[in-house]
Order: sequence, then structure tokens, then C-alpha cells
Amino acid sequence: MMEDLRDPANFGAWSAFDARYRPVLIAFARKLGFGHEDATELAQQSLAEFARCYHDGRYQRSEGRLSSWLIGIARNVGSGMRRKEGRGGARAGGDTMLGQMPGELPDAQQLTIVWRREREHAILNEAMSLLRSSARMEEHTFRAFELFALRGVPAEEVASQCGIEVDSVYVIKNRLTKRLREIVADITAAYDEGE
Repeated sequence: MMEDLRDPANFGAWSAFDARYRPVLIAFARKLGFGHEDATELAQQSLAEFARCYHDGRYQRSEGRLSSWLIGIARNVGSGMRRKEGRGGARAGGDTMLGQMPGELPDAQQLTIVWRREREHAILNEAMSLLRSSARMEEHTFRAFELFALRGVPAEEVASQCGIEVDSVYVIKNRLTKRLREIVADITAAYDEGE
């Protein structure tokens, strides 16, 4: 995918890149304490800056990981937004877990940890969506999987709620867990391609 981005007119490649990284950037910004609107703006500005830099040939894969580059761009954009905050700019309101002082962003190591966590969430969310849409199953089958495998509801209760046999709950869990792992591996590989 990264080579396809060399062509700024390749809408498909840029759209796929945007779809992959925008949710991560928004969640990342929220963890840094930005409100929803500002997190969305930070993601937009970061993606636009990445596009400019990539088009100008400033990103070289041999010089570092894509995630490190995106984190650096997001940090710079976020710092600029925080500086404006004191002048009536960016509004706080994110769900930060970092406890930094107002106006400050965490160090590179903390940012990398947050980025990885949000990337994993984005991968799982995308995988769940693909699992739901790709697997030919009835709604109660997917519901049974969510309840039992993801929420830890006892098999007997799941069977009762979904109108299926208890043995079927275990079969559903095993079958869909295997498929979910395959989807997660594929999505992770797509993210890692640029890394």
C-alpha cells in the first residue's frame, strides 16, 4: 500500500490509508486529553501533514517506522493545538489516562504505548466488523459469540437468550474465535506493511 501512496491521485490507496489511521489518530488524541472535535481536527491535520511530507519524499521507510512518524506528526499538531488552547483554541475533554499537566504532551515512550494500544483497539474493532459482515450467520449466532466469548456470560445463559443448545455456544465460540484470529492477523499484517 505504501508504494501506491506515491501517486497523490491514487484515491483508493489514500482512502484506505485514511480509513486505517484516522480512527487510531482520533482515539490517540482522545487519550491525550483532546475533546472529540479537537481529536478529529488533530487527526485531519496529521493526515494532511503526512500526505504533504510523503508526497515531498520526506518519509523514508529505512529511517524509521511509519507509526513513529505519525506519532511525531500528531505530537507536533497536538502541541500546536495546546499552545492555542491558552488563547481560546483547543478544548479539553478527552478520556486521557496519562495525567499530564495541562498544555503538555507525554514523552515519546508514553506516546508509543498509547499509539499501540489504540492501534490494537482499531484492529479489533475492524476485525469484529469484518467478522460480522463476512460470516454468513444468523444474528443470534453472532450475539452468542459476543456474549460468551467477549463478555463472559455463562454458556447456559447465552443458550437461553439466543434460543440455542449449550453445545452450540461452544461450537460458535470456537469457530468464530478461529475466524476472528485470522482476520486480526490479516489486518495487523496490513498495518505492519508500512511499519
